[in-house]
Amino acid sequence: MMSELTRLTISKISKGLKEKKFSSFELVSEYLNEIDKQKELNSFITILEKSALESAKVSDKKIGNGQSGPLEGIPIGVKDLFCTEGIRTTAASNILNNFIPTYESSVTSKLKDAGAIFIGKTNLDEFAMGSSNQTSFFGSAVNSWKLNNSDKPLVPGGSSGGSAVAVSANLCTASIGTDTGGSIRQPAAFCGIVGMKPTYGRCSRWGIVAFASSLDQAGPMTRSVEDSAFLLSIISGYDPKDSTSANIEVPDFKSLASSTAKGLRVGIPKEYFSDELDSEVLNLWEKGKEWLKDSGIEIVEISLPHTKYALPAYYIIAPAEASSNLSRYDGARFGLRVDGKSLDEMYSNTRSEGFGKEVKRRIFLGTYALSAGYYDAYYLKAQKVRQLIYNDFLDSFKKVDLILTPTTPGTAFPLGDKISDPISMYLNDIFTVPASLAGLPAISVPCGLHSNGLPLGLQLIGRRWDEGTVFNCANILENSSSFNKNLEL
Repeated sequence: MMSELTRLTISKISKGLKEKKFSSFELVSEYLNEIDKQKELNSFITILEKSALESAKVSDKKIGNGQSGPLEGIPIGVKDLFCTEGIRTTAASNILNNFIPTYESSVTSKLKDAGAIFIGKTNLDEFAMGSSNQTSFFGSAVNSWKLNNSDKPLVPGGSSGGSAVAVSANLCTASIGTDTGGSIRQPAAFCGIVGMKPTYGRCSRWGIVAFASSLDQAGPMTRSVEDSAFLLSIISGYDPKDSTSANIEVPDFKSLASSTAKGLRVGIPKEYFSDELDSEVLNLWEKGKEWLKDSGIEIVEISLPHTKYALPAYYIIAPAEASSNLSRYDGARFGLRVDGKSLDEMYSNTRSEGFGKEVKRRIFLGTYALSAGYYDAYYLKAQKVRQLIYNDFLDSFKKVDLILTPTTPGTAFPLGDKISDPISMYLNDIFTVPASLAGLPAISVPCGLHSNGLPLGLQLIGRRWDEGTVFNCANILENSSSFNKNLEL
């Protein structure tokens, strides 16, 4: 029975804890055993064994006294980009290797208040810059899935690769990631789990180590759509400490996910039929359309004409914002400090040793795009393209309620592949970036297996603040595909 605990969803665990079928201490202990058994996955940068077990004892008392919160006693993995008070927060970078925040991020505060137990800080691409989790200072996380007839290690996707692996390999009940251009959805697809990027402004960014401030958004990574909806309701909400946080009501997403979808219209963007698209991904997309049709949903072809400019625009805007955000890491205030003969040399030494190759590449790109003489030609033009992409979505949502696309052009690839070819790596985000630029909610749902034995995901994109409808149709895809039917007892 004990080994089976790690496969349960949030709702099943909550029920089991309340009915005293097992304790939170037993649950946490079992997850810690799994983490130890699967060390080779490198999904955690910091494992919080002692504090997690102590918190479990406290949760068991609260449950026994009838004072439990909605996530009481449930082990959650936290991407090591969220500042956690008194717990090392590295952003998977050498420059923050020994940084211990004196404050708690708003999202993790909400999780704590709900009774969640942090079992560890999960691995990621350095400063969330990457699509494979291979740029981490602490080494890549490794996908728990394997190619047919091969033991070659595979990437879990990025940047929230460690968070995806932790859920996929049953090392925690759920995890929290961040999505800038696809960093929740793409690893969710590669690892066969559900990954949700909410509307920009739905979850507070306060206390999250910044990459690109106009794009970064926290979101849940779970085993099921129901868990995703439940978790999003908990971490969402207005935060006066974050100027981009929206002061709007947070619905009960879990109840909306199970409402009727009959009569909805779902758009299929013709521009997403890319040359990079694997034929089996295309076949799954067709299946997805049929599943939605069978539920009384109308399928409509739409056009998003500026889609082809999304990736170039993103890789100007995101590095530009990163170059500004990362200027604070200078060795003078916190983090790594490498001394030099002068102040300028100290800055140079610190940043040279502290940042990895991909982070340096993006700082250079961003600084160039913002420099005098090039600002108008690159950054300003990219922002104009971003508005056109958003306008495309606005026009489409006059005709449809949701948009269905693949999440990724293919499956997870072997570690070491594409790392020396940044353009090839960036193309992994071709289907996820447009929704990020437009600030729209989007979810990746695992819906099938490729003939190579690896999971494939489908993506649903919704109107701003309409995560409920996204969850609703995601539920249909999940139930129709039956991908997770053997994952929960």
